[in-house]
Amino acid sequence: MLPRKTLTAGIALAVTTLIAVPAVAFAARSGPDDTLFDQARTSASIMSDPPPGLVDALARDLGVTTEQAGQRLVNEAAAAGVEPRLRALLGSAYAGTWVTGPTATPVAATTDPSKAGDLAAAGVQARVVTRSLDRLDQVKTALDQASAKAPKTAPVWYVDVPGNTVVVLTSTPSKAAAWVRTSGADPSAVRVVRSDERPETYYDVRGGDAYYIGTGSRCSVGFSVTRAGSQGGFVTAGHCGNTGASTTGHNRVAQGTFRGSSFPGNDYAWIEVNTQWTPVGVVNGYSAGILPVRGSAVAQPGASICRSGSTTQWRCGSVQQLNTSVTYPQGTVSGVTRTSVCAEPGDSGGSFISGDQAQGVTSGGSGNCSSGGTTYFQPVNEILSTYGLTLATQGGGPSPTITPTNPGGTWAPNTPYATGATVTYGGATYRCLQGHTSQVGWEPPIVPALWQRI
Repeated sequence: MLPRKTLTAGIALAVTTLIAVPAVAFAARSGPDDTLFDQARTSASIMSDPPPGLVDALARDLGVTTEQAGQRLVNEAAAAGVEPRLRALLGSAYAGTWVTGPTATPVAATTDPSKAGDLAAAGVQARVVTRSLDRLDQVKTALDQASAKAPKTAPVWYVDVPGNTVVVLTSTPSKAAAWVRTSGADPSAVRVVRSDERPETYYDVRGGDAYYIGTGSRCSVGFSVTRAGSQGGFVTAGHCGNTGASTTGHNRVAQGTFRGSSFPGNDYAWIEVNTQWTPVGVVNGYSAGILPVRGSAVAQPGASICRSGSTTQWRCGSVQQLNTSVTYPQGTVSGVTRTSVCAEPGDSGGSFISGDQAQGVTSGGSGNCSSGGTTYFQPVNEILSTYGLTLATQGGGPSPTITPTNPGGTWAPNTPYATGATVTYGGATYRCLQGHTSQVGWEPPIVPALWQRI
C-alpha cells in the first residue's frame, strides 16, 4: 500500500538554512491577450461546474469560500495543463511550477532572468531562483541513494519547489545534517527542518484477509464495518478471540482490539481497528478478484453462496438451511445458516457472500476442501444489530445502519417463535413454518422459508 499520510503545513521549524535563495517575482501580464494559461483555463472548463460536495469539502478544509474553491479548481486544472508547455519554454532553466493563494494563482520559476518576461506573457507569475528543477532532483536522488544510512529520525525528504531547496524533516537535526554531509548530495542545496512527523503506512480492511490474535492463532476478516464515535473495524467469529484481545493484520502490523465477542450461544465478534487501517466495502475473492459488498439481503435456501478465508481462499456452494443450531465441543450455537461450502481451520470469521450481498461470518463445520464439507455461518445482520454497527459498502458509503424495526405488527426481532405461531407485520398476518429465534433481516415478508403469509 502506498502511504496515505500527507505532510501537515506549518508544523515544521527551520533549524538550518544552508543557502539563501534569491528570488525575484514578476507579475503575470494582464490584458486581453489569450495567454497560455488562458488557453489552459478554457480546456479546464469541465471544472467550472464541479460536484457541490467537492466544493464544500475544499471550502471547509482549506479555509476558503465556496466561490474561491470553485475558481481554485479551474486554476489548478489549468496549471497542470500548462506545466508541460512552461517546461518546454524554459528548457534547462525550468525550476518548477506551483499554485498559491486562495484561488490557486499559478507561479513558475526559472534560473534565467531573461525568461521572466516570457513567463509573465504566458499568464503566470514568474520567479527567478538559483537552482533548476533538474538540479534539485539530482540532489534528492543523491539522498535517495544514501537512504540506507539515513537516521531513523529523518523519515522524510522532498524537493521544495517554491523554496528552491531539498528539505529533510527530522526530530534530530544534528544527525540529519551529518547524514546529508556524507550522502554525496550538495549540502548547500539542502535545508534541514525540525519536525516530529513519524509517517506510517495505511492498510485496507477487506473481507477474507487473514488476521492474527495476540501472538498465536489466525482467523479471517468477515466484513468491514463502521460505528459512530469509533475508527470502525470488522466483524468476525466470536470463537476467534475474547473481548480485549489484540490483533495484527495479514502483514503482522498492529491492527486492533476485540470490542465485543460472544461464543458459544452465538459466534460473533467485532474488532475496532486503529488509524493505520481503513475499512472498505469489499471482499478479497482471491482467484475471483476483489468483490464489492453492496448490502446484506438474506439469501434463501437453495441460493448460491461463496466464502472467502485465509486458508482455503475462495469457495462456493449453496445455502441449505437457515436458523440452524450446531453443537461444537465448546457448546451450542443457535441461529446459524448451514451451507454446502467447505472450509478449514484459519477460515473462521471469514466472509460468506451471495452475489454482492453480505451474508455472514464463518463459524465452523465438518469435512474439508479436499473431500468436501459442510460449513455454518453466523448471519451478519444479527451482528450489526447487536453492536450497533453499519456495514461498509463499495463506493465509500455505508449501507443504512440495521436496527430493529416493527412497522405496526406483533413480529419482533430476537424473539423465539414455534412452528405454527402467527404474527402480524406491516398489516399482514404470517404463520411460522420453522421454529426459530427471529433477528433483524429475517422479517416475515423477506424470509418465505420461515414465514407464510395467510
